[in-house]
Amino acid sequence: MGVIKTNKWLEDNFYEPTTICAHFQSAFDGDKPQNIYRYLMRFGMYKPSRHSRQAFEKMKEQDTWNKLERIFSKYKKKWKGPDIPIYVFPFQSSWRGEENKSGVSFPDQLFLFIGDVENEKELEALFIHEYHHVCRIHYQKKAIEDYTLLDSIIMEGLAELAVKENCGEAYNATWCYLYDEEEIKQFWETELKEYLHVKKTEEKHDDLLYGYRRYPRLIGYNTGFYLVNSLHSKHKILEKDYFTIKSEDFL
Repeated sequence: MGVIKTNKWLEDNFYEPTTICAHFQSAFDGDKPQNIYRYLMRFGMYKPSRHSRQAFEKMKEQDTWNKLERIFSKYKKKWKGPDIPIYVFPFQSSWRGEENKSGVSFPDQLFLFIGDVENEKELEALFIHEYHHVCRIHYQKKAIEDYTLLDSIIMEGLAELAVKENCGEAYNATWCYLYDEEEIKQFWETELKEYLHVKKTEEKHDDLLYGYRRYPRLIGYNTGFYLVNSLHSKHKILEKDYFTIKSEDFL
């Protein structure tokens, strides 16, 4: 599998993204390409525009597809990860303010959305984060619908620990350092702790993970990074072992 040559699809149908989405329709249980495109837009897939076309041209100039193929080969071997298709498209620049890249991972496929990325380390950091999710899901042997809020915050924290260990702290997502230790501990005691069991399918899960409604922005993500770093600083567990450790062991 590896990195799919989506650059060819983009050359042929850049201004018709639903036509592009038809290429992987079967991976979404045969859903309509329009629905698939709307879903992927939620995670940063491009909207056709002059700006996104420029982003695509820059991706070609920077040899983005071949770079990501090399990165994939490196971490598939290092982590003994699954061989999955990786779909690469331009990033929707107006999606999340200052962000310039994003991705979304599934047990059997991965999507990366690339904007104004300055260097290969940025690409590597994005790939590490998303592919780490794929590998942890693979090794945990747990149905996605059974994942809880605790599973989700630990998964996000572990992905950024992998970024920190392989690329350096400078390449961590900004949400890793949004809150200090006292703020995290206070929110843990007053809000998070009693909802760790809620399933991924429940509304409360996303409220606390992403910081929707009255909750602090990305508080679940930030707390996961704090918990994972706390354990790592005490025990120095091998990177490959983080794929199999249960979420409860981080508490």
